[in-house]
Amino acid sequence: MNEVLIGEVIKPHGVQGEFKVYPITENPQRFKKLKKVILEHNEMIQAFNILKARVQPDGVYLTLEGIATREEAEKLRGFSVKIDRADVPPLKEGWYYFELEGMQVFDGEECLGILTQVLETGANDVYLVKGERGEICIPALKSVVKKVDVPGRRMDVELPPGLLEDDSE
Repeated sequence: MNEVLIGEVIKPHGVQGEFKVYPITENPQRFKKLKKVILEHNEMIQAFNILKARVQPDGVYLTLEGIATREEAEKLRGFSVKIDRADVPPLKEGWYYFELEGMQVFDGEECLGILTQVLETGANDVYLVKGERGEICIPALKSVVKKVDVPGRRMDVELPPGLLEDDSE
């Protein structure tokens, strides 16, 4: 995965090719710093240079090079708005979910499987790991997650007693 989803095209805005985007980010102001985006729908993937990005309370409004009319913008309705992974600003602390998904998760020497999804539960996130034992829900707590190696695509955990069904054997 080289692209990261940051929004979805909702509808055209005005008559000069501008369109509204529903942002999928905690900080929509990041759109103002972007130079280009990738629009994707089904098999169509195309990169565009950003001419203008406006952040409003109801969404983000983009004007892209090559999209000059309302009709052209209308054709983009429902498209995913993505950016190249290299354009994602680093976090001061922690990791993006997309950086964790796909990692191998180990408890000691045993590979528990692949982290397939991060679930937001309110109290703490939960990592869904799929492997030979089936699906395992691992709480994202410092007492459980011992090491995360993003470049190495590996997470080391120390599961609490009773988390796996066969711990009592």
